[in-house]
Amino acid sequence: MRNIVVSFIVGSTMLLGVAFMSSESTAQAQGGSAAAQTAALFQPSNQCMTCHNGVMTAGGEDVSFGTLWRASMMAHAARDPYWQAGVRREVMDHPRAQAAIENECSRCHMPMAHVQQHALGRQQTIFQNLPAAGAAADPLAVEGVSCALCHQIRSDALGSKSSFTGGFVIDTGTPLEKRQMFGPYEVDPGRTAVMRSATGLLPTQAMHVQQSEVCATCHTLYTHALNAAGEASSEFPEQMPYQEWLHSEFRTTQSCQACHMPVVAQPTPITSVLGEPREGLSRHDFRGANFLMLGVLNRFRTALGVVARPAEMDAAIARTKSFLQSNTATVVMERAEIARGRLEVDVAVRNLAGHKLPTAYPSRRAWLRVTVHDRQGHLVFSSGAVEPTGAIVGNDNDQDGTRFEPHYREIQSADQVQIYEAIMGTQNRTVTTGLLSAVSYLKDNRILPRGFDKRTAPGDVAVYGEAFADPDFGAGEDRVRYLIDVAGAPGPLLIEVQLWYQSIAYRWAENLRVYRAAEPQRFVSYYDQMAPESAIMLARAASTAQP
Repeated sequence: MRNIVVSFIVGSTMLLGVAFMSSESTAQAQGGSAAAQTAALFQPSNQCMTCHNGVMTAGGEDVSFGTLWRASMMAHAARDPYWQAGVRREVMDHPRAQAAIENECSRCHMPMAHVQQHALGRQQTIFQNLPAAGAAADPLAVEGVSCALCHQIRSDALGSKSSFTGGFVIDTGTPLEKRQMFGPYEVDPGRTAVMRSATGLLPTQAMHVQQSEVCATCHTLYTHALNAAGEASSEFPEQMPYQEWLHSEFRTTQSCQACHMPVVAQPTPITSVLGEPREGLSRHDFRGANFLMLGVLNRFRTALGVVARPAEMDAAIARTKSFLQSNTATVVMERAEIARGRLEVDVAVRNLAGHKLPTAYPSRRAWLRVTVHDRQGHLVFSSGAVEPTGAIVGNDNDQDGTRFEPHYREIQSADQVQIYEAIMGTQNRTVTTGLLSAVSYLKDNRILPRGFDKRTAPGDVAVYGEAFADPDFGAGEDRVRYLIDVAGAPGPLLIEVQLWYQSIAYRWAENLRVYRAAEPQRFVSYYDQMAPESAIMLARAASTAQP
């Protein structure tokens, strides 16, 4: 048996530090029967949909695996125009490392094509495999993260550092008729024969597919800054939701799948062919937080080659927004009092998620929008308003890409905004949105999950900046005080506090504008059209105070 975990090399320097393990040279797979065997490693999703669509709950809900999956970000991992723009930006910043960058980024965004290429001893490219005029050089490349990929991930080394940054293990050496497809259920001989006839794979019960460690293989991402020669330097923890989860109380109560693939309450068949009801069926909608990109994919579906139907994408967007507004956070106004012409408001923001809020890709941010209106409805105070461009009024980083808004304990003026975000820094401690230029975080005050001790957190998930010393910023919540001059404002005063969120912050889109290449320019044009819809309110609280 040959298991492959791929490393990414720039010259003589390992870019990601993930080991390559093979009991035989992959060069042997470049000809004859080995090449034929490699071609059969993965099946397109439509083969799986033949049996796993048309799946209905007893209550009439359609939980068809393929229909839900094809409207998800997982299915669009390779078609995502923001990802494509980001890869092009990194290649333009580090042209000597283009082959390694494309190979690295394809590992989790084009994983099936990537594994097949590496089994043949080749590196995977990205741009020549993107849809053009409705076609793709490699159909498996644009299938994104598909059924045949996730369900062939082995349990080898899951949870170890070697499994992160796309270090999942796929068996590429076992003959087709003996290769396994993993799932949580035991499959009887009759249904096993049906699946083997349809896919050539052996359905095998394996509970590791329900473990957070499977998700962590791609959702834990370490990068390395590259110098002018394309050589890698210090390691940088770009995305760490799994490690944040490990350092929280959720590690013993809820897995990633429990939230992002919620279980159907009643027994439900897993297939429309000879199906019998099963307990604990997980919905394959992979609900997350990227409502904006789902909207981009739906609006510009023809140019991006989106296969999911408009109604399916609309449903995915609605699920995502509902998930964000019901499972993410709460806001509480603990005190609102007026004394000597000054309004004092104590606000508590509580994180309901099992990781930081927001987490993962560092373009994401949440912030507090606070307004005060007088008795006539006139605006007395405003902090955190969002402009049609997607920029936050008063935010230093949106106004000037070399600066950023600090973490606040108290806010006293309209140009101060409490923004929960990760700000990356270069070797010279300048602000950057370039992933392969980042070596550290200059600020990370994303709201911590319950049970997270910032004093003992490892460096990969630590709190950076003023929030670390803030006694009111801790496990599961942040408290901030607003001190507002309301002298002369006729009461009662209406105070409203809202928590807002963006998956792509203004600066992260704006910084792509200077890159004169097709992918960044296309994404910026999409963002400009979608920017008024780029933010969503997650939670709110309101109260009144009498002078």
